[in-house]
Parts: sequence; C-alpha cells; structure tokens
Amino acid sequence: MTFFIHPLSDVQTKTIGDGTKIWQFCVVLPNAKIGDNCNICSHCFIENDVMIGNNVTVKCGVHLWDGTRIEDNVFIGPNVTFCNDRYPKSGNKNFLCEPVVVKKGASIGANATLLPGVVIGENALVAAGAVVTKNVEANTVFKGKNNV
Repeated sequence: MTFFIHPLSDVQTKTIGDGTKIWQFCVVLPNAKIGDNCNICSHCFIENDVMIGNNVTVKCGVHLWDGTRIEDNVFIGPNVTFCNDRYPKSGNKNFLCEPVVVKKGASIGANATLLPGVVIGENALVAAGAVVTKNVEANTVFKGKNNV
C-alpha cells in the first residue's frame, strides 16, 4: 500500500487506502478506516468509529466524530461541523451517539453544520453555511433553513 502521511500529523490507524494523502496537523485515531485516493487536508480530527470511503476530500478544519459514515466520492468543505450528540453535556452518562451519514457523491459546502442523526442523500449538495436539521434527499440542493 502506498499513501502519504505528513510528518506533522498523528495518524494512529493502520487502515488507510492506496493513494490517500493526510496532511499536516491531523489526528486520526486507531480504529478509523480511510479508503483509497482520499485527501484529508490539514487540521482535521478523525475519531475511532469513523468510516471514510474512496475518493473523498475532507478540507481543512473538519472533525469527524464517532459513528460518522462518509461514502465514496464525497466532498466535505472547510470547517464543516459534524454533530453526533443531540444533548451534549460534560460527563453525560446517558450519551446516545446519533451518527451522520453522507451518501456517495454528496458535497457539503464550507461551514455547514450537520446535526445528529441526519443522512445526506446520494449526489445531494448542502450549501455553505447551511444548518441541516433533517435528512437531505438524494439529488437535491439544500440551502439552509429557508431553502432559498
């Protein structure tokens, strides 16, 4: 397998596909799975229970939390926020992970926020700055709360 890991990153997983590049200041935990030909840009964090498909671009400043599933050919813009906890609280003993799923071919614009449990459909486009509170249908454009 041939992949690139920048020396200023802390990549603990061994599951990285061919042709993938992980740039500086990234942290990838041991159980994360990253497919072939991905580009993980600088300043990203990828937690343990994360699966990233093939040909995925994750731009700078993205944090992928446990349960996140990113299918093939997805684009995630800079500073997209993924949430997996509907009621975040420090030390919450009743934490319920509600993963975000991004289906193949979808694109998520810069600074969009994906709330817990949403599914972004195949080939959907989520506009920059949108706050996604419910599932986005396949092959649609979601521009935000008012969808204007």
